[in-house]
Amino acid sequence: MSERGFELPGRDPLLPWLIFTGVSLFAVVLLWYFGLIGRMVASDPTHISLIISVLYVASSLHCLWRVLAISREGDAAVKAARAVVGNGRRVLTEGGLPSGLVSGHIRDLATKAALQGAERLDQTLLLRVLASRLRGSNAFGAFASDTLMKLGLLGTIIGFIMMLAPIAGLDTENREAVRSSMSLMSDGMAVAMYTTLVGLAGSVLLKIQYSLLDSATAKIFAFAVDLTEVHVVSALDSRAPAE
Repeated sequence: MSERGFELPGRDPLLPWLIFTGVSLFAVVLLWYFGLIGRMVASDPTHISLIISVLYVASSLHCLWRVLAISREGDAAVKAARAVVGNGRRVLTEGGLPSGLVSGHIRDLATKAALQGAERLDQTLLLRVLASRLRGSNAFGAFASDTLMKLGLLGTIIGFIMMLAPIAGLDTENREAVRSSMSLMSDGMAVAMYTTLVGLAGSVLLKIQYSLLDSATAKIFAFAVDLTEVHVVSALDSRAPAE
């Protein structure tokens, strides 16, 4: 691995996440300043829009927690690469690797090579384990995004029910009843539109956050595969026949 290989491709996932979240918060402040958020809360008696917003904030905090974890794993992977390339076989047999999932994978490879003797080292199954550990709870993002969208659609259905319910017993000769029914229909339409808008917007924004996280996770995994195939597996295979 070259000197350039000592660094992960791409930037730390924390910076893009902070930029995206900062822009999102600025948009929320603008919506609050122009009274659109207050109007949404007042026009939604079901409070589904508010529930979607709370779930979005909670999911974003979970994404931040995962971004910080992946950022630490990226730093640990670079340190492990420097230790392996700088110390060669000695670090594989005597230890000295930093903590981290990539270092744990390298230790597992060394243990497997020592136990199986002269057989060719195959890390396919261990790579699957590493990929699963790196992903961690990233899949929660897809579940949360889908949940926000489904809640928005639920609000749409409830809004249409509220809008159409007054029509069933409407007396067209009673002007006051017609006026009251129009008001109820307007409220139902507001519920349907606001919940749909908030649900779809929250779903899309959440998917963007977790796509940044998944991209960073994939880069660490590719870095680990490159490191182990070039330096670790070859070194362990070359010393196996001599033992």
